[in-house]
Amino acid sequence: MSTLLLDAEALYADLRQGVQRLLATRPQGGIALVGIWSGGAWLVERLAADLALDAHGVISSSLHRDDFGSKGMSASSDHTRLPFEVNGRHIVLVDDVLYTGRTVRAVINELFDFGRPASVQLAVLVDRGGRELPIEPVFSAARVNLAPAQRLRLAKDEGGRFSFDVKGA
Repeated sequence: MSTLLLDAEALYADLRQGVQRLLATRPQGGIALVGIWSGGAWLVERLAADLALDAHGVISSSLHRDDFGSKGMSASSDHTRLPFEVNGRHIVLVDDVLYTGRTVRAVINELFDFGRPASVQLAVLVDRGGRELPIEPVFSAARVNLAPAQRLRLAKDEGGRFSFDVKGA
């Protein structure tokens, strides 16, 4: 059995540089970072501070999930907060772990409930493969292979430092 060791802080530094390059290709003032609840929201909070960006928000996939009927609505506080105009804005979606693509699909549906962005790009900390939908990031800090039963989850300590938890066989 092998052990997966990922340095989440080093990967965050790579993500920050990748997002900074994406932002440089867009007009100033017309860009917003949007973190996918919950790991992506943590990442965007820190990216916005590190990159001095005012336009950032959080988006939830809860209302547009294709498994909504079987899982139901979450009782947690994972609601969408987009405190800027979405219409005509270049959006960079940020998530911690990309797997099947279903969460990203649901988030894009939620995003369009708020308006029609000029463009949407996806940046992720880790791409674990296993896509079920034709969704690919324009930037990923790492690509890893995990068994389908394994789960990779971003964690944040009280000081705001990131780490990963790997669960499953």
